[in-house]
Amino acid sequence: MTILSFFTRASRAFNGYPASSKLLLLCTLSLSGGGVVAYSEAQVDASKTSVQVNEKDCKKKRVVVLGTGWAGISFLKDLDVSAYDVQVVSPRNYFAFTPLLPSVTCGTIEARSIVEPVRNIIKKRNGEIQFWEAECMKIDAANKKLFCRYTVENNLVGNDEFSLEYDYLVIAVGAQVNTFNTPGVLENCFFLKEVEDAQKIRRRVIDCFEKAVLPGLSEEERRINLHFVIVGGGPTGVEFAAELHDFVQEDLINLYPSVKDLVKITVIQSGDHILNMFDERISSFAEQKFRRDGIEVQTGSRVISVSDKEITMKLKAKGEICSVPHGLVVWSTGVETRPFVKDFMGQIGQANRRVLATDEWLRVKGCEDVYALGDCATINQRKVMEDIAAIFKAADKDNSGFLTVEEFKDVIDDILERYPQVEHYLKSKHLRDVTDLMKDSEGNYIDKVDIEGFKLALCQADSQVKNLPATAQVAAQQGAYLSKCFNRKYKWKDNPEGPRRFRGSGRHQFHPFQYKHLGQFAPLGGEQAAAELPGDWVSMGRSTQWLWYSVYASKQVSWRTRVLVVSDWTRRFIFGRDSSRI
Repeated sequence: MTILSFFTRASRAFNGYPASSKLLLLCTLSLSGGGVVAYSEAQVDASKTSVQVNEKDCKKKRVVVLGTGWAGISFLKDLDVSAYDVQVVSPRNYFAFTPLLPSVTCGTIEARSIVEPVRNIIKKRNGEIQFWEAECMKIDAANKKLFCRYTVENNLVGNDEFSLEYDYLVIAVGAQVNTFNTPGVLENCFFLKEVEDAQKIRRRVIDCFEKAVLPGLSEEERRINLHFVIVGGGPTGVEFAAELHDFVQEDLINLYPSVKDLVKITVIQSGDHILNMFDERISSFAEQKFRRDGIEVQTGSRVISVSDKEITMKLKAKGEICSVPHGLVVWSTGVETRPFVKDFMGQIGQANRRVLATDEWLRVKGCEDVYALGDCATINQRKVMEDIAAIFKAADKDNSGFLTVEEFKDVIDDILERYPQVEHYLKSKHLRDVTDLMKDSEGNYIDKVDIEGFKLALCQADSQVKNLPATAQVAAQQGAYLSKCFNRKYKWKDNPEGPRRFRGSGRHQFHPFQYKHLGQFAPLGGEQAAAELPGDWVSMGRSTQWLWYSVYASKQVSWRTRVLVVSDWTRRFIFGRDSSRI
């Protein structure tokens, strides 16, 4: 027996004994559904040789994660990293709490208070995750290989490009700003997608005020410099407008009193209302609040070009084209797919789609062992009418050609799980039970239906298929869901837990992803906010703002950022916002 084999066997013999470990209990606020999170940081047994580690790693499947946003970090946080060789590639070496970016633009919160270094998160997983600060330039789907590049500009030696092979690929890179090919947007507008964007806006706002108070400028020039335009009336645009208004009224007019009456904030929205994805009561409340605050809201206006001096738009109602001078334009109108993802879509037969399509298990369609989460992908929900004949055949156990109420009940749970639009349809029609679908053309209850009657009962269900919104909440839930699937991938291979396969035999290996909406907020400034809460509840006013504080504090990724964010809010209440140009 060689010395090497002796140490290898000895280390395996001792491998069954637990290493000393320490537990760090992290308690989050219960208000947002937080709970207790436990991390075990096991100390590495010094007797383990590098040979054993290498042998173990060779047996592991390699999982490469692209992105360190909401979806990527949620996936990594819950993944059993001992079962996989996990590698992460992202041009950002930190996770950013993006819902608070509008607060960073005005100094309400400091930029470093909402970011957590990725390597801090990795450290809590015993260092079993490797991180590469680089950008994925191309995915070679045929050979399961990624081509990456270190994109930080510097004069450091060494090659900036490298490649990685993968067994499983998780694409969680988010999306980029959609300019809709509007001339001048890339050159003359500011965006609000990254921490760096918020910092640029903060400096520009201060620049506008400093330039406006210089001697020798006319009043018209001062007005132009202090005209702030936000394109897009969604949650990000509205929250930034509210933050900017508070910054001006609570801090800047005291520092620049000579121009306090020259400041103007305009929100341009192509639709008929701002916050049109919210309940109409919230949309109306926000518009009234902005009107009282002096924030101009121009609805029904489409921007057709932006220059360094003016923004040109078309008024839909009149068909007129007008130009408005500006000092700052923030573009917040939606997102689109990143270039390397578009290239990947072309390789797998999705070139004609705008967004990468996955199935209900977040698996990319047309490419094996690749998953996509968050803003970069959309779930292509299968239509119930595509499988209606197979569903009827599976439910008709006696092959009578008719489906009884009892037979229908036997498969309804699988139908509701596999086709969630059926449940949405029942709610939209205020139907209390699935048996309410068992009616004839005149609306009378019947004991059994044939295939045509079954089609009639479910023919309108597919109209309730809706794409999930591109929000942090969706991405985080998808990341947590996929990590659970990976943790049980081999355990449930022979004992599937998912719904029945209507086309074929057996059951699906896992339950499909189901999004649970936990509500959404819209801060409106002046210590007021609006919220849509589960159960069709709507809340507006000052109490909702304090609910917003509680939820966003509890949702921070670490105790470090939680303490920093709360201390920033406290500092702002006591000392106001910092107007330094740093």
